[in-house]
Amino acid sequence: MATSPKIIAIAGGCVLALWVGALVVGRVHHSSALATETSANAIPNVAVLNPIQSPDKVALTLPGNIDAWYQAPIYPQVSGYVKMWFKDYGAHVKAGDALAEINAPALDAQYAQAQADLNAVLAKYHLAAVTAERWRAMGQSQSVSGQSVSVSNANEQSAKAEVDAAQRNVDHFAALEKFKTIVAPFDGIVTSRSINVGDYVHDGGGNLNSTGSASELFTVADVHKLRLFVSVPEVFSYILQPDVTADVSVPQFKEKKFHASFLTTARGYDPNTRTVTSEFTMENPNEVLWPGTFASVQLKAHNETAHLYEVPTSALVFEEKGMQVVVVNDDNTVHYKKVVVGRMADTSTEIQAGISPKDRIIANPPADLLEGDKVNVTQPERGYNQSGFGASE
Repeated sequence: MATSPKIIAIAGGCVLALWVGALVVGRVHHSSALATETSANAIPNVAVLNPIQSPDKVALTLPGNIDAWYQAPIYPQVSGYVKMWFKDYGAHVKAGDALAEINAPALDAQYAQAQADLNAVLAKYHLAAVTAERWRAMGQSQSVSGQSVSVSNANEQSAKAEVDAAQRNVDHFAALEKFKTIVAPFDGIVTSRSINVGDYVHDGGGNLNSTGSASELFTVADVHKLRLFVSVPEVFSYILQPDVTADVSVPQFKEKKFHASFLTTARGYDPNTRTVTSEFTMENPNEVLWPGTFASVQLKAHNETAHLYEVPTSALVFEEKGMQVVVVNDDNTVHYKKVVVGRMADTSTEIQAGISPKDRIIANPPADLLEGDKVNVTQPERGYNQSGFGASE
């Protein structure tokens, strides 16, 4: 029996209607699921944590420079040629030990001339003294006028003054003669030698370097004790208290720690670097540390604000009305709290007022988060939280 075209058309229409219906139902379900997912995604996931109390001790690590207890660059006081040097790099010397000798023939000639001038004026003085004595004797017997006696006395005094001046000139060159021998000013180590035999040196400076400046002949350093200099930024100068301690690490002794004692601070900031120079002292019994060493210095001191609380610096929100943090309420809505900020560091900031230890603070609030918005509180992965801050319950 043949199927009529009308029945086939009706059946096709039913199938098409069913297909269209199924397509519409699928699209409606997909739209509903998409709307549900979009609504869920609109609520941001946040990690929260509780403020922690500031530690009893504050710590700060800064670079430092180790210098000798005493260090002296030594320059010549006479001009001439280096006759011989006696102490080389690393030599241990005592105060007064000869480091080098300078050959200064021009100075020797001037010294000899000064001695000859002294002998000449001494002869004149002796003659003036004898003459004056005779005139005074004749003046007592009224054989000569008083004016003549006065002139004779004046000549004697003038000759005596010339002798004194000539003697001072001799003393001057005698002192310079002693400077022909370069000596160590104190007990220490020769850390630099910038001369060789035959070099010409001039008074007040050694050899001329490429820039035309005079260089020292030697550098002597006393290293039985050392000075440690640390430039502390202005914002961290609160750590410079009488009880501050310093643990020192140096590159050549990576596994060893050295102790330094606080000595003084400059009590003034460098306007270029906004730092204050602080000085510490270090014992160096075996001379294991050398001047000029770079050091990493960990400073520790009593924390006067240990009663305050700290939050991660990333939790702060900068607004025109002031600094704020974002707190999650019990119903998972957010509230912006105004806080008073104390000391700030890269990772944490002290809060002087505005929070309590039970507040659930968002560690890194989204920029588009508004007052009263809902959030999903999530447990961050291990290691995500700021160091020292625990996740809130």
